[in-house]
Amino acid sequence: MVKCQVVMDALERIAPKRLAEDWDNPGLLVGAFNQDIRKILVCLDVSDAVVEQAIKTGANMIVAHHPLIFKGIKKIRTDLPLGARLQNLLKHDIAVAAAHTNLDIAVGGVNDVLAEAIGLGKLSTFVITSQEEDGTVESLGRIGSLPAPMEVTDFARQIREALPTEHVRLVNAGTRPVRKVALCSGSGAEFIQKAAFMGADAYVTGDVKYHEAQTAVEMGMHVIDAGHFATEFPVVEVLCERLAAELAEYHMEVIADTESGDFFTIV
Repeated sequence: MVKCQVVMDALERIAPKRLAEDWDNPGLLVGAFNQDIRKILVCLDVSDAVVEQAIKTGANMIVAHHPLIFKGIKKIRTDLPLGARLQNLLKHDIAVAAAHTNLDIAVGGVNDVLAEAIGLGKLSTFVITSQEEDGTVESLGRIGSLPAPMEVTDFARQIREALPTEHVRLVNAGTRPVRKVALCSGSGAEFIQKAAFMGADAYVTGDVKYHEAQTAVEMGMHVIDAGHFATEFPVVEVLCERLAAELAEYHMEVIADTESGDFFTIV
């Protein structure tokens, strides 16, 4: 076993909290830094099913991408979902930490994992969030290129096959071939115009609305909406492996959530 602080230090090396957006809530959300950790479960969301998975497998720490607690809490109602979940976590002495926008931005984080999965190379920054004194530039999302131009329908199929989803939504802006691609995991439709201005042939994200799709078509840029879950879930296995490597000297067991799925299905 190791102290929770050791795990948090490892998570900090992977996804430094300084990278997080001001409105975000990463870090240790449930538990104590001096708590003994014997097994870690990595997931996207701290759902009831994930908590039960932790209990069943003997994991007493959950590391998630999405923060379990996001906004301020004025009351804990155990007859409501969040309160009941918190009660269950505290009852079983399970710590919970989150790496959210800091993991989105970090090198090797959510967006880099997504870019690699869908076949992009020669990655560069997209939405600049900060610039360090040494000249290092941090950004949400990435811009990269495919090895060769593709028809947009073929690219959309490639994305569908690469990610944990049964479908993607294609906003087809015409006959423009796809070579340069911008992406932002999760919910990044707000950056559609920026992707177009930066010369992207296609933009990959999730949670795209009707009028956002209309804007993309008017600007002549394809959009592939692969969904919030599918564009982010691939990082779970990668984060699991990186945490295990960071904690290798302690022989810490780190497992990935393999049971969760998208809330949306095709009927």
